[in-house]
Amino acid sequence: MDRGTPETGEGTAQVAVGLEISQWKYLSSEAGDPQMHAILSVRVDGAEGGGRGPVLAQVLAVDCSSSMTWPPEKLHAAQQAAAAAIRMLSDGTPFAVVRGNEKAAVVYPDTLGMARADDRSRAAAERAVHRLVAGGGTCIGAWLDLSHRLLAEQNAPIGHVLLLTDGKNQHDERMPLAEVLDNCAGRFVCDAWGIGDGWDGRELLRITRRLHGSASSVHGEAALPAEYEKLMERLLTKTVPELEITVTPMAGAAVRYLKQVYPTEAQLIPEDGTQRFVTRAWGDETRRYQLCLSADPAARPRHEDLQLAVVTIETPGGAEVRLPPPQPCVVHWTDNPALSARTDAQVEHFEHHQRLGEAIATATDAHRRGERDLAERNLGWAVRLAHAMGADQQLGRLARLVDIDDARAGRVRLRSEVTAVDFEHLITASSRSTYGPASATGADSATEAAGPGGGAAVPCPSCARRAPATARFCPSCRHRFTERP
Repeated sequence: MDRGTPETGEGTAQVAVGLEISQWKYLSSEAGDPQMHAILSVRVDGAEGGGRGPVLAQVLAVDCSSSMTWPPEKLHAAQQAAAAAIRMLSDGTPFAVVRGNEKAAVVYPDTLGMARADDRSRAAAERAVHRLVAGGGTCIGAWLDLSHRLLAEQNAPIGHVLLLTDGKNQHDERMPLAEVLDNCAGRFVCDAWGIGDGWDGRELLRITRRLHGSASSVHGEAALPAEYEKLMERLLTKTVPELEITVTPMAGAAVRYLKQVYPTEAQLIPEDGTQRFVTRAWGDETRRYQLCLSADPAARPRHEDLQLAVVTIETPGGAEVRLPPPQPCVVHWTDNPALSARTDAQVEHFEHHQRLGEAIATATDAHRRGERDLAERNLGWAVRLAHAMGADQQLGRLARLVDIDDARAGRVRLRSEVTAVDFEHLITASSRSTYGPASATGADSATEAAGPGGGAAVPCPSCARRAPATARFCPSCRHRFTERP
């Protein structure tokens, strides 16, 4: 593998950023609390060209609590995975390995700070990883706090933590995770992996959504090293440290929220009381964000397009990136219920995905309480939603837990051999959102067919809940559409 010295300057002018806004502009002037929802699609091109090396500093945080001792293959797989990640680090990359239990300690390097990757340091770090011994409890807050302090000493544009755990956060009182996440938010990106059968999927999502990473898991320990290699390959192509999304509302409008909805969900918190939202660590990729604006129709003209807000993309620090022009989010106040009843197809798709996640979470809680019938009903609801969305990957994941008799109707049977960790795997996998039908192949064909504006969703004539205009039936009440509603 060719490992080059990290560079931050040459070729950055080739990077181009694109911005598209998909929305259904019509709102009822009679609505009690009118809200405009829109999907912002942000695309980066050229970040992976020009032979640039990575611009990151890397911390590997490995769970070494006592639960990692059994089965023995678990710790061995964790060591192999960490070693695989270390081998892929480019020359000059700052890195460290953290051992985590109820405390956190740096096991490599054995001096203060972080090492610089080269043949010698990579080999020494591998040896340190293979000497790891498990014992003690779990305090994930301590692991992240130490990682934060290590990364804060580096001037690398992108800080990244790769966290592996097999258990729940048992000793939160030692260093509360909520406080640590508040301190770490916006400072680095964290990807977290679950291994074994005792970890908590929602806890991993809590961490990664706040720290703009992703939560993943493996069904078998032997698969972990290869997955770490894939993750590192993607990470090493990210050379744009930050993009800043600024939403400027017009008079009478306000920003309710902006959140990332694709490829994973992430919380975005405005910077310093403004409406500037920082997104981190970009390669050549597309991300989508849901924007919610409140609006006041009082004294506003009817039957014409009005600018509700302006969306701008910027690069903090003045990096040489070709930026898109500001894009408007508009509103058209109307008294026509046939227009105001519709919504944007992209907005509807991601709201369906959110409901799917809620159904899976409810099913998980029910299964923990031993309420198999309730778990089965909610998994059936999740299957129905996934079928309506055309989310074949999600259906395949759900089929690990249930036998699907009728996906359209949501008729399923919970498999007798399902265990608690199967639900945790489903929770982490379902955090990766799909984008339109044919998502199993990564295609966005349904949205593309609807045109660049994404098309609209329409009310079901049976239950009045909204459904995508291209849907074959209503995902809420199962009413079959003989004609487009």
